[in-house]
Amino acid sequence: MEAIASAALKNLHRPELIEHRAFLDGQWVARKETLGVVDPASGDHLLDVSSCSLNDVDAAVEAAGRAFLRWRDMLPVKRGDILRTWGRLMRDNARDLATIISAEQGKPLAESLGEISYAAAFLDWFASEGERSYGETIPSHLKGGNLSVRMQPIGVTVAITPWNFPSAMIARKAGAALAAGCTMIVKPAPETPLSALALAKLAQEAGMPAGVLQVLPGEAAPLARRLLEHTEVRAFSFTGSTEVGRLLLTQSAATIKKASLELGGHAPFIVFADADLSQTVKGCLAAKFATSGQDCLAANRIYVQRGLYDRFIERFADATSRLTVGHGLEPGIDIGPMTRPSVAEKCRQQIAQALSSGARLVCGGQDSPLGGNFVTPTVLADVTEDMLIAREETFGPVAAILPFADEREVVRRANATEMGLAAYVYTNDLGRAMRLTDQLEYGMVAVNTPKFTGAPIPFGGWKQSGLGREGSRHGLMEYLEPKYVCFGNLAA
Repeated sequence: MEAIASAALKNLHRPELIEHRAFLDGQWVARKETLGVVDPASGDHLLDVSSCSLNDVDAAVEAAGRAFLRWRDMLPVKRGDILRTWGRLMRDNARDLATIISAEQGKPLAESLGEISYAAAFLDWFASEGERSYGETIPSHLKGGNLSVRMQPIGVTVAITPWNFPSAMIARKAGAALAAGCTMIVKPAPETPLSALALAKLAQEAGMPAGVLQVLPGEAAPLARRLLEHTEVRAFSFTGSTEVGRLLLTQSAATIKKASLELGGHAPFIVFADADLSQTVKGCLAAKFATSGQDCLAANRIYVQRGLYDRFIERFADATSRLTVGHGLEPGIDIGPMTRPSVAEKCRQQIAQALSSGARLVCGGQDSPLGGNFVTPTVLADVTEDMLIAREETFGPVAAILPFADEREVVRRANATEMGLAAYVYTNDLGRAMRLTDQLEYGMVAVNTPKFTGAPIPFGGWKQSGLGREGSRHGLMEYLEPKYVCFGNLAA
C-alpha cells in the first residue's frame, strides 16, 4: 500500500492538474506558508500546497467585486457556455480528477469517478437553469401602474467546502452561483485542496474570466472568519458539521449574509416486515457504506421491524463481511480509509461504548489489520437510543440496527433528533409509504431506493440539518435577489 497515491499522482494523463499554488484573480500564486496534503490510507506526504493569508482573502474579495460587475452583465447563455465547457473538461479528465480525489480523500476510485460525473452534471444543469431565472409581472393595484419583479444576482459569494466530496460540493455551489451571475471564492477543506485547484485549472481552460472563480487553500477557521467579515461578500454556502455551521452563521450575522447550509445527517433507515428482503439489504448496504460511511446521507440508525429483524441482520451482516477494505486506488476496493484520524477514532469509541452498554456485535468490531485510519465494517444489533451511536452521527462504516414494533413507534423515534436531512423507508405498503413521507421530519425522504440525489432535486434538510437548498431551481434562487419595480404614469 505504501506510496500508491504518490505514484498515481505522478502518472496522471495530465500531471499539470496537480497544482500547489492558490488561484487568485486569474493568477496562480505561491506562498511561503504551506499546508501538507497526505494520503489518508498510508499517511504518506503527497504535496505541500500554498496556504493563503488574510491579505489574500482581502485581495480575493476585491477581485471578485470587480469581476462581478462584468460577469453579471454577460448574457446568461454566454455564462452557460462557459459552465458547459467546464463540465465537459471535467468529464474529459475524469480519470485524473478521480485519482486526485482518491489520493487525498481516500474513497475507492469507482466512487471518485462517480463523484466527477455527479459534479459535472450540476454545471450542465445550472448552465441551462441560469437562462430561466424568470421574474414576474404583477397585476397593478395602482391606477396606471406597471409592476414587476426581476431576479438579480446577489453579488460576491463564498463556498466553504468539505473533504468528503471535494469536487462535487464545489460544482454544486459554484454552478448555481456563477449561472446566477455571481462571483464565488472557494475555501476548500485543508485535507483536500488538490481537487479544488484541479477544478480551478479546468475552469480557467474553459474561459472563466479572472476573478469570477477563485480558490484559496489554507487553514479553515481564520480564512472563513475573514471572508465572512467582509461586507462585500453577500452570501455564503457551507457543507459540513452542524457545530461549524452554527459558528459560521454566528460570524456572518454581523454583516447579515444570506446563508445556505448543508449540515449534519443522522439518517434513519426504516425497514418494515413487508419489505423485499433482498432489495432492502442491497439498498441498506449502499446507503450505509457509500464513501466508506463518510456521508451526511449515510444510514445512521437502521430501524427494522421485529417480524424481519433476525433475517435482516443475518443477510445484512453477511453482505457487510464481504466488503473489501483497502487503499482507494487499489482495484476492487469497497471501503477506503477514514479521511481524518479523528473520524476513525470516533467510530472505535462508538463501537466500544455500544458494546459496553449491551449492543450485540454481529460482524467486524476488531481493529483493522491495515491500521491507521482504517475501520473494519461493523454491524451492531440490539442498539438502543441511549447509546452514542444512536444519538450522534457516525460518519464511518459502522451500522447500528435497532428493532421496532409498529409504525407509530418508529416515526416517533426517527423524528426524535434535531437533525432532519434525509430518511429512508422500505415497505411494499403504498399507504404506509405515503403516510411516512408526510410524517417524517426530514427535508428528503427516499422510498425503496438508496439513490435520490442529483442536479434536478432540491438537496437540503430541516431543523438543524441546514438552511436553503442546493440543486434544482431552488438552488439557483440561493444566489438571486428579487427586485420589485413600480412604474407610475409617464408624463405625456
